[in-house]
Amino acid sequence: MRFTRRRVLQGFALSASLPLVGQPSHAQVTGIMRRTIPSSGEEIPAIGLGTWITFNVGDDPVLQDECAAVMAAFFEGGGRMIDSSPMYGSSQQTIGYGLQKLKHPDRLFSAEKVWISDPASGAKQIEASRAYWGVERFDLMQVHNLFAWEDHLPMLFEMKAKAQLRYVGITTSEERRHREIERVMSSEPIDFVQLTYNIFDREAEERILPLAREKGIAVIVNRPFRQGNLIRQLDDEPLPDWVAETGARSWAQFLLKFIISHPAVTCAIPATTRVDHVRENLEAGGGVLPDEAMRRRMVDYVEAL
Repeated sequence: MRFTRRRVLQGFALSASLPLVGQPSHAQVTGIMRRTIPSSGEEIPAIGLGTWITFNVGDDPVLQDECAAVMAAFFEGGGRMIDSSPMYGSSQQTIGYGLQKLKHPDRLFSAEKVWISDPASGAKQIEASRAYWGVERFDLMQVHNLFAWEDHLPMLFEMKAKAQLRYVGITTSEERRHREIERVMSSEPIDFVQLTYNIFDREAEERILPLAREKGIAVIVNRPFRQGNLIRQLDDEPLPDWVAETGARSWAQFLLKFIISHPAVTCAIPATTRVDHVRENLEAGGGVLPDEAMRRRMVDYVEAL
């Protein structure tokens, strides 16, 4: 039987329609794998929520409510980390709307970015972001795409020392910046690095992921589906006959399990506008995870398609 994202979600819809005596209308995802942040020992779920493009909905009340519903399902399913940036249009305001509607869940792990060329304006931008979210402080503040990182990192380290944020990180979504990422990881006491890594984009395996383990730096993975392009590319292809051995039931879960099974990865942050998709993504964080031999088998299978 061919299991596509569409077929699996139809199964979710059917199961949700069946009466469950003594159970909530939407069963919570349980047993999401948790990974340790090396610099503190704190544990966070391995599946987070990205907001690039998907939460940039302006002031449309219908779309804002849809995003709030995604956030509600995310927290209900055991998620914690939500990631955004001033670069993401109205995403910050959308997050703030959702958090207010959900009465600011305690489990939130807020991950934001500073993205501005003028170092003197960095603190002002961070404060504006904080106000949009409506949080007391951010858990993680990252320098977006290494933009003016030499100036922003000292400010972020000072804010951390004053307990104005909890963790400091850097990000990129471009392989051409990996050498510079390595330089920062080797020379600066950062807590997190965020980058692109998926079953096709594996350049980070060569140096950055081993370096993260060596230096005790947590890793956030962005663009796990290449903005949905991987799902669209693979969804009409059959999953392997041995897919159950990976613990996945759809291509989305197959791709996510490959990512979070890497021992250096702390959290993957797929973005979505749909409640069924966020539940499917969270489910990928539980159950069986591939070992190294299975990861190699997964790569060989998709590369042969």
